This record gives sequence, structure tokens and C-alpha cells, in this order.
Amino acid sequence: MEVLYEDNHIIAVNKSNSDIVQSDKSGDTALEDEVKAYIKKKYNKPGDVFLGVVHRIDRPVSGVVLFARTSKALARLNQMFADRTVQKTYLAITNERPAEVEAELHHYMGRNEEKNRALVSNRPRTGYKEAILSYRLLSSTENLNLLEIALKTGRHHQIRAQLARIGCPIRGDLKYGSKRSNPEGGICLHSWKLEFVHPVSKEPIKIVAPVPNTNVWNAFKEIIEN
Repeated sequence: MEVLYEDNHIIAVNKSNSDIVQSDKSGDTALEDEVKAYIKKKYNKPGDVFLGVVHRIDRPVSGVVLFARTSKALARLNQMFADRTVQKTYLAITNERPAEVEAELHHYMGRNEEKNRALVSNRPRTGYKEAILSYRLLSSTENLNLLEIALKTGRHHQIRAQLARIGCPIRGDLKYGSKRSNPEGGICLHSWKLEFVHPVSKEPIKIVAPVPNTNVWNAFKEIIEN
């Protein structure tokens, strides 16, 4: 487990694309439990360790996940995410090149619970919620395209579904139209940066998660690191 930032109130880790953030019916060990065990051991804490899940990213997605270590931090961070004052930046790799180098995508999204799949509409529909993101094309190779994405809302599978809607499914994302899976598993979507005001100290915080060490991501390593 790679710890990206840690103080008395918050802790951020770099999630791999095989981890789940919270326990589910799979029974697999959750990242939440790994972080609790890390805190308990490092600080020799007796009894249960408090850890608040502030936000989640999908299991096949890698990158920054932020947790609260105190109830005060959890309440304030929950409000900041609700107010959309946390800046969330993702990186995605697609095989198809988007028609525009830079654009804002504005859709309405619902959910098929049975298939655990997001539904996307160009127009408002009953039960659907507004979904907004902006992207820009950072670099391209012969068959790969690197996109930087600023997530404005936080809908279920939002980035995956909206990019698929414009004909650019994320590499490895079979659920939303990618033609093949990735050899190393997961999909090429990475929670790259979180920027926010610290819930207690009020200092600006910027957390950056290194991308996975795979051939596909390494094709853009120089662009990403610079």
C-alpha cells in the first residue's frame, strides 16, 4: 500500500486497480481495512481505529483515495465533496481519438442496478442526474490517446460512460465498449490528483498519485511526469 499523504486528520493512498475501497459481497479485503491495519500498527493504537471513507473509485480504477482519520475531518470533507469544492483530475487512455482535442461533456445519467451499468442521455429524463466533465487530449501515439479529465460531478461510472458515449471507451473497459481487456487487469483510468483545502488546518493540499507501472501507462510516462 502506497501512502501519498498522511497527518493527524486525513490519509490518502494510491489504490491499485484490483483493490476495492469498501467491503462488498466478494468478501475480498478492502482498502479501508488495509489502511486501518496500517494506522493501528504504525501508531500502536488499542481497540478499533476510526477511518471515514470520504469518496470511492471503481474497483478497476487506480489512483488517489482519501480517508478521514477524525470525525471532524470526515464531516467537513463530506461537505466539501457535496459542495464540489474538491478538484478531481483523472487520466484516461483510449484507443479511439476524440473528435475534439478539448471539450466539456454534458449529459444526464441514470443507472441499471441489475447490470451495474450507467445509462447516458443527451436530454433530461426522469430519475437521471446531470453529469459534467471536461477533458483535453494530452498526447497520442499510433493507437493510444492520453486524456486529462476534470470531473465536475460524481455520478456512478461517470467518466467511463461519458467517454464511451462519444465513441472513446477507456482501454480495457469491456463493460463500456473496449474491444479487449488489459493483460494486467483493470482499466486505463487513474485518479491522478486531488486538490482541496485541508479540513482542519485550512491549508491548500494537492495530492498526486503516480500511474501504474505498465507498458501502456509507461508509453506516456514522460508526458505525465512533466
